[in-house]
Amino acid sequence: MKLHTFKIGGVHPEDNKLSSDVVAVEAALPKVAVFPLSQHIGAPAKPVVGKGDKVKVGTMIAEASGFVSAPIFSSVSGTVAKIDTVIDATGYQKPAIFINVEGDEWEDRIDRSETLETLANHPELTPEEIVARVKDAGVTGMGGAGFPTFIKLTPPPTAKAECVIINGVECEPYITADYRLMMEHPDEILVGLDLLMKAVRVEKGFIGIEENKPEAIRLLTEKTAHDPRVEVVPLKQKYPQGGEKQLVDAVMNRQVPAPPAIPVSVGAVVQNVGTAYAVYQAVMKRKPLFERYTTVTGKRLDHPANFIVRMGTPFGQLIEACGGLPDCDNKVLAGGPMMGKAVLNLDVPVCKGTNSVTVLSGADAHRQSAQPCIRCGKCVEACPMGLEPYLLATLSSLKDYDRLEKEEVTSCISCGSCQFTCPSHRPILDNILQGKGAVMGIIKARNAAKQTK
Repeated sequence: MKLHTFKIGGVHPEDNKLSSDVVAVEAALPKVAVFPLSQHIGAPAKPVVGKGDKVKVGTMIAEASGFVSAPIFSSVSGTVAKIDTVIDATGYQKPAIFINVEGDEWEDRIDRSETLETLANHPELTPEEIVARVKDAGVTGMGGAGFPTFIKLTPPPTAKAECVIINGVECEPYITADYRLMMEHPDEILVGLDLLMKAVRVEKGFIGIEENKPEAIRLLTEKTAHDPRVEVVPLKQKYPQGGEKQLVDAVMNRQVPAPPAIPVSVGAVVQNVGTAYAVYQAVMKRKPLFERYTTVTGKRLDHPANFIVRMGTPFGQLIEACGGLPDCDNKVLAGGPMMGKAVLNLDVPVCKGTNSVTVLSGADAHRQSAQPCIRCGKCVEACPMGLEPYLLATLSSLKDYDRLEKEEVTSCISCGSCQFTCPSHRPILDNILQGKGAVMGIIKARNAAKQTK
């Protein structure tokens, strides 16, 4: 079996896929579901309900408020308690809708049957209709980035899609949600790929899966054996193989240039495996995006598990379902240990991009003390974007934003490979992200000023 991979950088963190053999189960409904209005890249959604309103599962509770935005749907039935703020996974207070849960009544339009619907049985589904249903259902990237999916399906006229690449890599340590989804719903994922290919008008699809998931490679290879349009691509185990630019390199042997270039600039539309499943549900079942596969894991958790979780469920409830927090120092992450963010409390709700709740315990919960840089260059060797992380971190500390922009800090994908490999335990990525945020703000203001002239 030939294995593919990207060419520049990369690291090999310990796998720790503790829950890979644990079949996903439906998580219990929360007593109060909390829906932050910023669950996607772009403008926050705008509430269309108020205190005292009754909602069902699948009721739209907030509408898109701009082109780059997405609606939000209730995952529960009950009464809107209030519109207030909540601390989300970013650590900031965000506007949110609070709903008291009362039963589990669904909107009638949602097809809850398990009958597999295929594109062959629905010739009426034009590319435009597929994109419209995806947009109306609030589907966003399920790998964590949260970019509204319909935008990826309508590339600019300067770019032409040649293929769709489904990202089933899941290279982040600990997380197994995508693996379980591939094992439990392969047929729906493949129909989702079919829909995505029709939406962007291409006849070629790839599914990239790392070698540490041999059963998923085998299953999807068998399922696609008689479809010459679709190819399962086994990938070497290397982080961050799941970065979309790295995946395009591994699958197509093409390098995506620095921003503003995106994968479709070199012919690829990349979608997470969870997104493909959500597209299937949105188009074929009229089911908005209000639940997802989420891993809850940690070395000292009693029962690491995978759940099908309704949005708005608090992290603490999921951790309790796995036996509760261990009796030691703990750090709870939204995401995995490489790219995840430590949360301030366990009331943080599951959102569209929550692929994992990871509990680091004991020594793993503490950072080691930073030491002086020894000029070893390991961060440069590890960077999958070909950057010089030590330099970017220093420039960020000095607030030299002009030089930072010239050194292409906006190309940083926040993978954490530099910080992971640093023998001096320096907070390289932390510093880079501060500088990158400032530079992005400067670029945005500069572009806005140009448009007003």
